[in-house]
Amino acid sequence: MDRDAGKRMRAPTPSTDSNKTLAQTKALSFIYGKGAAPYFGAIVGRVANRIKDGKFTLNGVQFSLPINKPPNSLHGGLKGFDKVVWEVTEHKGGENPSITFKYHSCDGEEGYPGDVSVTATYTLTSSTTMRLDMEAVSENKPTPISLAQHTYWNLAGHNSGNVLDHSIQIWASHVTPVDQNTVPTGEIMPVKGTPFDFTSENRIGSSIHEVPGLGYDHNYVLDCVEEKLGLKHAARVKDPSSSRVLNLWTNAPGMQFYTGNYVNGVVGKGGAVYGKHSGLCLETQGFPNAINQPNFPSVVVQPGEKYEHTMLFEFSVE
Repeated sequence: MDRDAGKRMRAPTPSTDSNKTLAQTKALSFIYGKGAAPYFGAIVGRVANRIKDGKFTLNGVQFSLPINKPPNSLHGGLKGFDKVVWEVTEHKGGENPSITFKYHSCDGEEGYPGDVSVTATYTLTSSTTMRLDMEAVSENKPTPISLAQHTYWNLAGHNSGNVLDHSIQIWASHVTPVDQNTVPTGEIMPVKGTPFDFTSENRIGSSIHEVPGLGYDHNYVLDCVEEKLGLKHAARVKDPSSSRVLNLWTNAPGMQFYTGNYVNGVVGKGGAVYGKHSGLCLETQGFPNAINQPNFPSVVVQPGEKYEHTMLFEFSVE
């Protein structure tokens, strides 16, 4: 049976077969190699993003997680879902080809409680659209689950430099501000009048110098303004040099907008060297550190319940 390490995604656009996502050549280099890429194209979990101090309490029991991004736990820990081998359980051809991956996460894996069965299905719903359906079931214990797809996009081409000239619109009027370690403080802040305001299309690099830290790495609270197939419009990205456009739709409550701030000298496909801001991520998700913030939407899945997370990517040229 076919297997894949971390289920990495690469995406050509309708106008060309050149790659628009940052990638390395060999999948196992992500797991075993030195200088491994920062989650290029992977699905991350069991809980995406940061958990403060690598600790949470659930039903009166405290759980401790690996601290892989001091002082916090990031993207599931030292061996999160991006570094495990998923099985291909179904592969369909035809007009709308799809492929389904499955992984079983055992009770206690990376410190998380409960056995969890996870599936991810990628479907080409048309020649210019791709749908990702992520599902998970907690089999025997309550546990936090919040998956994210961590592709780095550069619509000008994976080896074309930084994405600061890309424009973006985000359908979110609020953001969750972060502390010095990039963990949300619990506040939900309006973006109006701040460098986080992308409610109208704007160049990514126009205000990035005003953002504390190295760039954008923040969770946007998605509005329910515009819908398609029951999904919220999350973001629209355009590269002015090629006129390529990516639209993203989701059912998730939040989206991490990340500008590749920590990408530094990673050698990618064809020997390309990726530097700071070489790609951008649109990680739809539950709110970061929600397990420790009672005012955030809950990410706890009870035994027998199903976690469902959908993303719809639409590609076009204007």
